[in-house]
Amino acid sequence: MTMAAGLGTCIFSLPSLQRLTTTTSAGTTTTTAASLPFLRTCSPSFPLLFSTRVSQKTRQYSSEIKASSSTTFTESRDLKVNTIPTKPIEGQKTGTSGLRKKVKVFMQENYLGNWIQALFNSLPPEDYKNGLLVLGGDGRYFNKEAAQLIIKIAAGNGVGKILVGREGILSTPAVSAIIRKRKANGGFIMSASHNPGGPEYDWGIKFNYSSGQPAPESITDMIYGNTLSISEIKLADIPDVDLSSVGITKYGNFSVEIVDPVSDYLDLMEDVFDFSLIRSLVSRSDFRFTFDAMHAVTGAYAKPIFVDKLGASLDSICNGVPLEDFGHGHPDPNLTYAKDLVNIMYSDNGPDFGAASDGDGDRNMILGRQFFVTPSDSVAIIAANAQEAIPYFQSGPKGLARSMPTSGALDRVAEKLNLPFFEVPTGWKFFGNLMDAGTLSICGEESFGTGSDHIREKDGIWAVLAWLSIIAYRNKNKSPGEELVSISDIVKEHWATYGRNYFSRYDYEECESAGANEMINYLRDLISKSKQGDKYGVYTLQLADDFTYTDPVDGSVASKQGVRFVFTDGSRIIFRLSGTGSAGATVRIYIEQFEPDVSKHDLDAQVALKPLIDLALSVSKLKEFTGREKPTVIT
Repeated sequence: MTMAAGLGTCIFSLPSLQRLTTTTSAGTTTTTAASLPFLRTCSPSFPLLFSTRVSQKTRQYSSEIKASSSTTFTESRDLKVNTIPTKPIEGQKTGTSGLRKKVKVFMQENYLGNWIQALFNSLPPEDYKNGLLVLGGDGRYFNKEAAQLIIKIAAGNGVGKILVGREGILSTPAVSAIIRKRKANGGFIMSASHNPGGPEYDWGIKFNYSSGQPAPESITDMIYGNTLSISEIKLADIPDVDLSSVGITKYGNFSVEIVDPVSDYLDLMEDVFDFSLIRSLVSRSDFRFTFDAMHAVTGAYAKPIFVDKLGASLDSICNGVPLEDFGHGHPDPNLTYAKDLVNIMYSDNGPDFGAASDGDGDRNMILGRQFFVTPSDSVAIIAANAQEAIPYFQSGPKGLARSMPTSGALDRVAEKLNLPFFEVPTGWKFFGNLMDAGTLSICGEESFGTGSDHIREKDGIWAVLAWLSIIAYRNKNKSPGEELVSISDIVKEHWATYGRNYFSRYDYEECESAGANEMINYLRDLISKSKQGDKYGVYTLQLADDFTYTDPVDGSVASKQGVRFVFTDGSRIIFRLSGTGSAGATVRIYIEQFEPDVSKHDLDAQVALKPLIDLALSVSKLKEFTGREKPTVIT
C-alpha cells in the first residue's frame, strides 16, 4: 500500500518542431508545411504534480491534428486561427457520461479534435463566444496532451477565457462547483471515471453546462450528428500552455487561467458542512479513519481536506498519490476493486470508518469495521439524518430522488418525511432539472454515486463528509472512553425504523455486444407478452416493462432505460446494458427484496436474495446469450 507522503515529479520534453514556409495573400495566409508546431503532440516541458509509470516512448502517438497542403489561417485581434480540414469519424456517439473509448482510439488522427469541434458546432454562439469555460480531469494518461488541444480549439472558436486546474487536475465535482461559483458557460471533464487508465486502457471526455450538470441529451445528440458531417477544425495558433503554475496567460483576446484544483471546492464543502463538528470526531484518539484515494484524483483533495482541515493523521490517507495509470489499478470503489481498503476494514482491528472514491472523484464507497454500507442504503441514511447533522439542510431537504435500479430504501425515507420523491433513469443529468426546479435536494444511484443540489454532479468526498457528519453528530456528547455509535449501529437502527431492502448487483463486464443486445431484445419480447398475475416460481408478477421516464420539468422522454420485473411482494429484478464502459458491453442485473422483519435483517445479502438471483439468471438466459458463467463484480 502507498501512503500519501508526497508527490513525485517527472519531465516530458517537447517534440522537435519544423519551420513553416508561408505565402501571404490579402487577408489570408496559406501554408505548405510538413509539420506544424501547434498540430504536434502536446508534451509540455514542466514538472508534474503527480507520479507516472508510463514509458517515455508511449508519448510518441499519432493524435495530432493533420494539416493539409491548403490549411487556411485567419487573424482575430492578434489571435491567429487555423482552419484544419477533416473528415467524419465513426463511433463518436456519447454514452451515459460522455464519450469513452480506449486511449489509442482517441490518439487516432483528428479523433478528439473532431469531437471537440463538433461540440462547439452544436452550441449556440452565445453559450461560448467571448465566454468562460472550465477544463480539468482525473489525471489519467493522455489528459495533458488532450488539455493542450482542447485549449487551442476553444480559443479557435472564440472562447474568451478558459480556467484549467493546475496540472490539468480537477475532480468532476470540482468542475461542477467551479462552473457554478465562477458563473462559467460550461466545462470539459477529461475522465473515463471508474475505468482503468494507461496507454492500453480508457480515456473519456464530457461537457457540463452552465448549471454545472452534464449536457442534456438534446446537446449530446446534436454533437453526435455534427461528428457525422464535420469538415474542419478551428485551432488557435498559440503555444502549449504551462499548466504547472497558478496564474493567467493572455493570447490576444483569449486568456488561460491556471487555478488551484482544491480551493473553490473546499470553500463549498466548508459552506455545506460543519467542519468543527467533523473535526471533533476525526481528531478523537478513539476514532480511526481511513480514506483510499485509489491513486486517483481525490488524492489531490484528501490531504488538504481530511488532514489539513479536519485533523486526520497523514497515514489515514492510502493510495493518495494520483497516478496516470492509477497504480495499475481499477479505480472503481467497490468490494472487488478497492481491495486495499476492504482488507484494512475487515481486519481484526480495523478502523472505525473507511471510504474510497473513484477515478474522477464522483463515486464513493462507505465501510464500517467489518461492515459494508450499500450505496442504496447510504443515500437513504444520509437523507434521513441530513437535517439534524448537516447545516446545508437545516431547513430540511426539498425532495429526494434515485435512479430506477437503486433500491427502494430512499422511497421509504421520502414517505416518512413527507417529501417529494422521483425515480429517474440512470445518469446524473436526470437529477439536474429537478434540482434547478427547486424540487430535489438529495439523490443517489446504486452505482456508488451520491450527492445533493450543492453542485450538479455526484460527489464522492461530499458523501464521505456527510457520513462523518452523521457519525460526529451521533457521538458529539460521548466522553473519551465511552463506546461510540458505529456505522453498523446507525445502519441497523435505520433498518429497524424503515425495514431493510436487500440489494445486490451482478456486473458482467466487456461482454460481446451482439450477445448482450440479443439478451436485452429477448427480455423485451418476453415482457411484451407478460401480464399481471403471471407466476415466476414462488413470485407473482405485478408489472413488467422497459422503464420510460418523462421529465416533469421539461417534458422530455427517455425510453428503454431498463427491463423491469416487479413482483407483488415488492421484489424486483432489473436488466440493463451500462453506458459507462469503453469497450464491449457491460450487462448489469439488479436484484432487490424488501424485508420488514427485524429478526431477518442480519442475513447475508447473497443468501437472502439467492432465489431471486437464480430466477434472474434463468429468465434472462444470460449464460446462453453471453457465455458468461460468473459475474465480474458482485456488489
